[in-house]
Amino acid sequence: MPVDMKMPILIVDDYSTMLRIIRNLLNQLGFDNIHEASNGQDALEKIKSIHPAPKLIISDWNMEPICGLDLLKTIRANDNYKNIPFIMVTAESKAENVMAAKQAGASNYIVKPFNAATLKQKLNSVLGEF
Repeated sequence: MPVDMKMPILIVDDYSTMLRIIRNLLNQLGFDNIHEASNGQDALEKIKSIHPAPKLIISDWNMEPICGLDLLKTIRANDNYKNIPFIMVTAESKAENVMAAKQAGASNYIVKPFNAATLKQKLNSVLGEF
């Protein structure tokens, strides 16, 4: 089944420049139904207002007051959202961080900085080829 390029995507980062970069990369890849949140707490509020619910969440790890890992755990514990693909984005490439994200249910993991080709590769692994 082809990837729905109109599907709602939620991107979460406390750095507005990074939100803009991810939005631009997603636009380059053909996605245009993109919603933004500035931290994990904001994301939990936004997810309730996006209809239909996001089909993908791309979230930074290091944020306050709710970090990306806690956001991921909260999403995975919610029956309405637990199956949404979740890509964790971080500047940390340490093996223990990758393992913690995987154990919490991350669908994939991207280390900053990254480009459109890397994002597309991660999206293909999570959503299927497009």
